[in-house]
Amino acid sequence: MHVVRLHPDGMLRTHDEPDPEPGPGEALVRITAVGLCGSDRHWYLEHGIGDASLDRPLILGHEFGGVAESGQYHGRRVAVDPTAPCWQCDLCRSGRENLCLDLRFAGHGRTDGALRELIAWPERSIHPLVDELGRDEEALVEPLAIGIHALDLGELRAGASVAVLGAGPIGLLIVALAREASAREIVVTDPLPHRLDAARSFGATAALGPEDKEAVSAAIGKHGADVLFEAAGDQPAVDDAMELAAQGATIVLVGIPGEDRTSFTASVARRKGLVLKLTRRSTASAFGRAVQMANRREIDLGALVSLRVPMDDVQRGFDALVERAGNKVIVEPTRVVERPATSAVRTEERAA
Repeated sequence: MHVVRLHPDGMLRTHDEPDPEPGPGEALVRITAVGLCGSDRHWYLEHGIGDASLDRPLILGHEFGGVAESGQYHGRRVAVDPTAPCWQCDLCRSGRENLCLDLRFAGHGRTDGALRELIAWPERSIHPLVDELGRDEEALVEPLAIGIHALDLGELRAGASVAVLGAGPIGLLIVALAREASAREIVVTDPLPHRLDAARSFGATAALGPEDKEAVSAAIGKHGADVLFEAAGDQPAVDDAMELAAQGATIVLVGIPGEDRTSFTASVARRKGLVLKLTRRSTASAFGRAVQMANRREIDLGALVSLRVPMDDVQRGFDALVERAGNKVIVEPTRVVERPATSAVRTEERAA
């Protein structure tokens, strides 16, 4: 099979490697779509993320799905949860699999990800999808699960005032989910005009550049936002969240800071009695709900996609990711060239 590995010198290189063999409890999936996200950008630009560093050639990619080639969903279109926890510890048994200390995560550390044609992955983390989903939407279930988990942490209720700081793909999905949850108003900030346009189409009641402080404050109102999602991964967005928060508001930090450090003005946080929460990927429950939402077509996931590239043109995808051009970049290791109504038969070819 063909794979793309990021090497410690910062270069993406294509390799021919043996097909993986599923182990006990695993199934083989032919990968049809891989979404590139902000954490892949950190790996590519900084050769690491947080306290994990690139010390060997790593296959990136954790937003992915495809067609199961073995296991109980053989022949079906599937989304793959990139998290493989132990399922045995107290954290796993209490529904906090994302915090498992023995967790493997695709495309991170010692675990290779999805920029390849085939992957063997725990069957418990593989979920069937309906054939009616649009092209490449199997890769968008994982970011939707991230958004669902963020809303869980924010304990968002109908009628709440919401601010989303950062309108990348995760921020846009949080906007759509907040709309579905009947938020009273959803104010979005982002410095990129095309992302502000996307935020409006996903349901923002106001979408503004973060530099326009007066307009942002006016859109949120004098009492401030009840729930705020920092989805930019930078310090200015955290500062803005503190400033725009209402008394007793909840701030959910979703973005990953490039320098692995976040700070805030303690006097403001204390005076407002703010609740600060941090996300860690998503839970199995959130991923399951994301699959259900995708299958019911509750959110137009395909509207996120701004660029598709075959795997042999992956550099163009990473260039767009670095430049933050468009919204979501999809790499297609395998292109589905025929998708009949039945789930049983498909004709596929490697994207070229």
